[in-house]
Amino acid sequence: MTASLAQPFVSPARRALERGRDRLLAIQHERGFWKAELETNVTMEAEDLLLREFLGIRDDGILRDTAAWIRSRQGDDGGWAIFHGGPPDLSATIEAYTALRVAGDSADALHMQRAAALARELGGIERSRVFTRIWLALFGQWPWERLPALPPEVILFPSWFPLNVYDFASWARQTIVPLTVVASQRPQRSLGFALDELKTGKWSREQQSLSTWAGRFQALDRALHVYEKHPVGPLRRQALALCAEWILKRQEADGCWGGIQPPWVYSIMALNLLGYSLDHPALRAGLDALESFAIHENGMRRFEACQSPVWDTALAMVALRDAGVAKDDPAMLRGAAWLLDEEIRVPGDWSVKRPQLQPGGWAFEFANDNYPDIDDSAEVILALRAAGADPARSQAAVRRAVAWTFGMQCRDGGFAAFDVDNTSALCGQLPFCDFGEVTDPPSADVVAHVIEMLADEGLASDTRTLRARDWLLRAQELDGSWFGRWGVNYVYGTGAAVPALVRTGIAPGHGSIRRAVRWLETRQNADGGWGEDPRSYKDAAWRGRGTSTPSQTAWALLALLAAGERGPVVERGVAWLVQAQRADGDWDEPEFTGTGFPGDFYIRYHLYRLHFPVMALGRYLRGGE
Repeated sequence: MTASLAQPFVSPARRALERGRDRLLAIQHERGFWKAELETNVTMEAEDLLLREFLGIRDDGILRDTAAWIRSRQGDDGGWAIFHGGPPDLSATIEAYTALRVAGDSADALHMQRAAALARELGGIERSRVFTRIWLALFGQWPWERLPALPPEVILFPSWFPLNVYDFASWARQTIVPLTVVASQRPQRSLGFALDELKTGKWSREQQSLSTWAGRFQALDRALHVYEKHPVGPLRRQALALCAEWILKRQEADGCWGGIQPPWVYSIMALNLLGYSLDHPALRAGLDALESFAIHENGMRRFEACQSPVWDTALAMVALRDAGVAKDDPAMLRGAAWLLDEEIRVPGDWSVKRPQLQPGGWAFEFANDNYPDIDDSAEVILALRAAGADPARSQAAVRRAVAWTFGMQCRDGGFAAFDVDNTSALCGQLPFCDFGEVTDPPSADVVAHVIEMLADEGLASDTRTLRARDWLLRAQELDGSWFGRWGVNYVYGTGAAVPALVRTGIAPGHGSIRRAVRWLETRQNADGGWGEDPRSYKDAAWRGRGTSTPSQTAWALLALLAAGERGPVVERGVAWLVQAQRADGDWDEPEFTGTGFPGDFYIRYHLYRLHFPVMALGRYLRGGE
């Protein structure tokens, strides 16, 4: 470690910071928030077209422009990946192919032949994920009998009963409840064509031993399939009525469900299958809101799986704080006022396990009052403290949010994203749970953000904060890094954990901090930056390895700077950020550095490339003053 900044880098770094700061200020919305695109993969566009086909609301213009976007994302290998530079994904390829067939692309067209050949090579429809086969079953391209049973009677289970809907993560339960309705109806719409060219004819289901939970759930699934043929009439009717009521109660003010695509589309389908017409206010609002997530550009139409204005705004304000923007700057005041208007003051699903806890906090999206999250709330509190708007109102909102956050602490001392003690091991063993996380356990990145916020609130020595700190210390990997649940991946987790630990009084010389520093030093790329490919979630060889990106370089620098590092490793990282910056103050980052589901679903936040470099450069320069 060295005590001062290397002077040759200071002036270029300061100019880069000023350009980044000005760019961030320039793109603030007039209402006070920041929001940029949340990019995922073509399954969003494909499923949007399939939903419209299922509901009979085909729009030729939407079909044409969305198909153009899907075609534009096809890889040279004929398939579609789920992140930039990634390998082709079987399910994404099948869904994209099916949507293009709906749009009129011939199976004999060269690009379709290449896609079909790749799909067969990867295992065909038979090896696609359950959710893809559900979409195909809706159109008679896969038998419902070959899908895991999803009886709606699960809605009748009390909250203390194993595998009740609240045992699942918030995003999973919102999807599962409407899916049980859809599966119980077993609808089939006609596509006007078959998809035999995507099949291998090799369907088999590996039988698991009854000595394992997987085997027991297979046996349960077989029993449930028998029940599905002859359900108990009164019980089924009661379950379907309760599912409809549950779904309707969770529709947000803007018409969405959870602010995310999967529960949204399945809720629309479920209600329609239960007899709600497309003109019903709930369905009309839901369909209208879906189109508000569409982006039209260059004759193409793409679709956001979610929108992140609260998250984007909080991070922007923290970055501007680090860049030296004053608390009373008009941009900070407008941002804080908008965030205060977004505070959630009503109980949501989290109150099932915490019925006495008073509501507080913030969600990720414009409208998602049922599901505030702990990660966003922590960052919003930091953002509000960075601004000087309406001190009395801000203080009250922060007080409520801190109390709510403490109330959501898990029994092991950690913090999850949306729920408390949502760790059922049984949920992930169910046959239909082959895509994404279905529970919401504590994660290092969320715990770290909460700790940083609590320390900023003067609560670093609070017993509850110390329990969280101890959780974070225990979560460190053997190589010195931390796993990143909501960002890619170990660079993200480590970039969050080290500053948080230092804020609680852990000395930079502490063994945990030194191991993290050594790990980051060994992962620095030859060009001076850091990067990590999303494949690190499944393949350890990719841990901390990948093309250098602005956001991941900044995460590494945030950790190193918090650890007191000011030597060549930091200088090379800062130099990379300075040299990679565009003339307009922004950075380019086509890579996906955000995570929805580790191993399955990744996100390209279009503001990460700006938020985090501004933070890192600001803290770098502040460290030299």
